[in-house]
Amino acid sequence: MPKRFALAVLTTAAITACGTGTPPAAPVETVTVQATSTASSGPPKPSETAAEQKTLPDVVGMNLQEGQDTLQAAGFHALNDKDATGQNRLQVLDRNWVVTRQSPPAGSKVSTDTLITLYAKKIGE
Repeated sequence: MPKRFALAVLTTAAITACGTGTPPAAPVETVTVQATSTASSGPPKPSETAAEQKTLPDVVGMNLQEGQDTLQAAGFHALNDKDATGQNRLQVLDRNWVVTRQSPPAGSKVSTDTLITLYAKKIGE
């Protein structure tokens, strides 16, 4: 009897070790998705509100960095800068450039999301 029991254990172990040739199936994961309403409940987020109208500060004569800081402090964050000489140079060190013109002009009442372009040249040019 012990020999048959040992043979049965060995046979079962051999069959189990060989497998069926196909890997076991991966566990199935269930994901539940709940639809949400696109209508907002409550006050709108700052990004959803209309941009505020403000008077554009005059930054002509300031170094480019100071001009950008002044506009941002006033609520204008859509800023662009260009080489006023037309050479298309990049303003690597903003403090070494002076604003010679701005568009739209200072004093204009514009939306705070309006693109403001500062034209600058190197100090001393």
